[in-house]
Amino acid sequence: MKATGVVRRIDELGRIVIPKEIRKILRIKNNDNMDIYIDENNNIILKKFSIINNIADFAQLLADTLYSFLKANIIITDNSNIIAYAGENKKDYLSKEISPFIEKAINRRDNILEKYQKEYQIVIDKKECGTYILMPIIASGDVVGMIITTSKEALTELDEKIIKIGAQFLGKYLED
Repeated sequence: MKATGVVRRIDELGRIVIPKEIRKILRIKNNDNMDIYIDENNNIILKKFSIINNIADFAQLLADTLYSFLKANIIITDNSNIIAYAGENKKDYLSKEISPFIEKAINRRDNILEKYQKEYQIVIDKKECGTYILMPIIASGDVVGMIITTSKEALTELDEKIIKIGAQFLGKYLED
């Protein structure tokens, strides 16, 4: 564990404020849900909650299935990290933090089919060029993540429909 040197007092309602600097570093936004854990040494651990991360194995199976059909990279994210990946260079993506480009697309609920070669950034430290599809995963009215498809080849409206089915399937699965 890293010490931050920040000390906060618990108020009369049992609340504690996480300093703005720490929230910014960890990309914690207003209204984000937090998981609260207690470790074996009775330390309190806060972790950003991700409903979609609870089905990471299932998401990986869906990504593998979509990849076997489309032969294009399939990336499934929650609102801050990549939780499933099928395609080339898996180690460059899996469990990495999403880029601001993807974070904004999630917040705007973007549904994009980029048919022509264009520069994009899925993870913070890797810029690429190609075609892509961005499809939000919506569960109970909230965007909980995104399915992203990338390719060096042209992607089509049919590819977009297949990814939309995958995103809607994950959203419905999370609602149940």
